[in-house]
Amino acid sequence: MTETVSGAPGPSRLDRRKARTRGALIAAAREMLASRDPAEVSIQEITEAADVGFGSFYNHFDSKAELFDAALAQALEELGQLLDDVTRGIGDPAEVFATAVRITARLPRTHPQLAKIMIRTGLPYLMTDQGLTPRALRDLQKGRDAGRFAIDDPHVALACTGGALLGVLQLASTQARPSAIDRAADELAVNLLRMFGVPYDEARAIASAKLPRTG
Repeated sequence: MTETVSGAPGPSRLDRRKARTRGALIAAAREMLASRDPAEVSIQEITEAADVGFGSFYNHFDSKAELFDAALAQALEELGQLLDDVTRGIGDPAEVFATAVRITARLPRTHPQLAKIMIRTGLPYLMTDQGLTPRALRDLQKGRDAGRFAIDDPHVALACTGGALLGVLQLASTQARPSAIDRAADELAVNLLRMFGVPYDEARAIASAKLPRTG
């Protein structure tokens, strides 16, 4: 067992090795989520890609489905944390919403793996309680309560947002030029803001504002 700077016991060598193995399995699963149907992937392929022993798999996961669930949860939470970081300090819920949409729609060029996972996950992504979904619902509700959005049911507005976003992600993934991806992302934000009652000129101004840095 090691000690931290404060003198408290730190993770043991065994714990660190277990964490590395689990992390390698999840990383391999994320790569496969971005490119293949999980049903077609064998545990042998996963452990080979992770460079760990086959028997190690069952020390961490009971099934292949459990591993892919963990990989998806990690990817979605990574996106959620990114959005929290870049929208922190923005007061206008309409601007928060548009910023999250614009950054998410840019994922094909900024975070290609996340984009591919979202595209391949498809509409079931809208039913998760992680990533963009709960944050978008929160921002839509705040926008409605503040009088910024003219919507009656935030869940329907969320479905409209998710469907449009997945479509633009698919479109953006076919674009070679970064400028084309950025234009599609900003146009999506304009269209969604207008759908929710923001006047055109204001929607265009919000969707043209400089984006926060994403690292």
